[in-house]
Amino acid sequence: MYVATVPNRGSPPAILLRESYREGGKVKTRTLKNLSDWPAERIDLLRAVLRGDKLVPDGEGVAIEQALPHGHVVAAWETARRIGLDRLLPRQGPLRRRDLALALIIARLLEPAAKLATARALDPTTASHSLGTVLGLGRVAAKEIYGALDWLGRQQSRIEAALARRHLATGTLVLYDLTSTYLEGRCCPLAQYGYSRDHRSDKRQIVFGVLCNQQGCPVAVEVFAGNTADPSTLKSQIDKLKHRFRLGRVVLVGDRGMITQARLREDLIPAGLDWITALRAPAIQALAAADGPLQLSLFDTTQAELARIQQRMRRPRNPLQGAAAIGQAVGAVLGRRKMAKHFRLRITDHELAFARDEAAIATEARLDGIYVLRTSLPPDQLDATATVHADKSLAHVEHAFRSLKSVDLAVSPVFHWTEPRVRAHVFLCLLAYYLEWHMRGALAPLLFDDHDRAAAAAQRACPVAPAAVSPAAQRKAATKLTETGEPVTSFRSLLRHLACLTRNTVRLGRDHMTTCSRRRPRCSSAPWTSSPSHCRRRQRATTVPRQINYSSAKPGKVRSNREPYAPHIRSEAVNQLDERLAARTHMNNIEAVRTTLENELHRLD
Repeated sequence: MYVATVPNRGSPPAILLRESYREGGKVKTRTLKNLSDWPAERIDLLRAVLRGDKLVPDGEGVAIEQALPHGHVVAAWETARRIGLDRLLPRQGPLRRRDLALALIIARLLEPAAKLATARALDPTTASHSLGTVLGLGRVAAKEIYGALDWLGRQQSRIEAALARRHLATGTLVLYDLTSTYLEGRCCPLAQYGYSRDHRSDKRQIVFGVLCNQQGCPVAVEVFAGNTADPSTLKSQIDKLKHRFRLGRVVLVGDRGMITQARLREDLIPAGLDWITALRAPAIQALAAADGPLQLSLFDTTQAELARIQQRMRRPRNPLQGAAAIGQAVGAVLGRRKMAKHFRLRITDHELAFARDEAAIATEARLDGIYVLRTSLPPDQLDATATVHADKSLAHVEHAFRSLKSVDLAVSPVFHWTEPRVRAHVFLCLLAYYLEWHMRGALAPLLFDDHDRAAAAAQRACPVAPAAVSPAAQRKAATKLTETGEPVTSFRSLLRHLACLTRNTVRLGRDHMTTCSRRRPRCSSAPWTSSPSHCRRRQRATTVPRQINYSSAKPGKVRSNREPYAPHIRSEAVNQLDERLAARTHMNNIEAVRTTLENELHRLD
């Protein structure tokens, strides 16, 4: 007995219940009932009974075994493939080590964490996202993660040379700046006390410098001891540009604390490199005019606050007394506006006297508002306006430092003890920022970032005028919506939103495991809309009996390790999938999962 579908020209096909029998040694067929008026669910159930399938109660045949955040992984991985980040990694050694290094870079962007936590996030038994599954890593041990980090540090020079070939050329501008970050512990030789830009003078620190192109794309990083002076780091960067990157002529842009007259005389000029920097205060004094603008409001405000301290000393009840207490109150006032050098003070246990240091004020007044740039390039190659724009490009490096040291990548705190591993950790964070820089460029219309910088630059009448944003960015800031009506968000919030698109492992019956996920995010213009091709060429054995990967399948097709056989489940059970998914996955993904499962059940029939 079986259910047959008979085509009917010009009309819907006829659904017939038939049986086969023998008569006179011949096989004949007779129709027992016309089922054309039956609903499809009832016909499917009858077919399952006739096949001898084991049926389960309604609503008990579908169970979600695992739901991993997946959307942000697809976004980062597809961007990495598009920019060729995987091709930057040398092909020497085992393929798994390269995959682990790539996973470290992407994981640093998605969830900055310690290496042990990263290993657990990639391992399938303790995974917090689908990155390990997407890359086909299988079981991941912390020892492998540290080995991949050490290998990445040993390949730093080759990777930086490849980045330089991509983003630097002869005659281009190269931005260089330094920052510092603190370390935990005292074992690392690089950890030294020095000037802390993080205001953590209680911690030992390291100093690292970043080279970027004019657009702010990072190219190289170098780590120095924490007590290294800024100008002393310049020589190694010149050698890197000249010998490792083989750039005959570039224009190095640095701040005035970096490119000093001594470094020009001893390093830059002998190397034949052009440069742009600013004059320091003593040099400006020689060029400044006799008089300059003076903002008296700062002095008046400070003098008024000092007078209030005198009144506190004279009040009858609970007067302020003692040189230490008075000095603490005065220090708070002067330190708030950096005015200590402009006042002369005399403090005793019962007296406070102050007066303006007119000579110091007059000396500084001559330099107010004066910022002098100088360059080795002649005016016909780089005029004054272009020189100012080049110097202001250092803001791109500052933005890189903010991303590296803030919540985006969290280079600190650093818990590594050995010098090579600390260098490798900082280099890993730079590669993660390289990926973030490209993602921000592609996602700029969805972010609060200004995605029309050309229009913003056109509004700027003078290069030294305050920076302005484009009209498009102003509209985004005012309406909190994009031009297409999508909500504007920050980069980190967008990653969290994409993470709501999950990769679900759904159990059908007792022995059939299906992995399904939404094929692409809502933003069809995003650079990761294509399905990951690496999933098709890296299908690894799993512990489940049969596995189907919908995320790597083309529309209308299903890729499987072997031909699946699933216990049949009535469509009514599929209709109840919403309730089971609502508690564990994002609502946007429910419809895609349900549709995929229904298509698969019809295909199996």
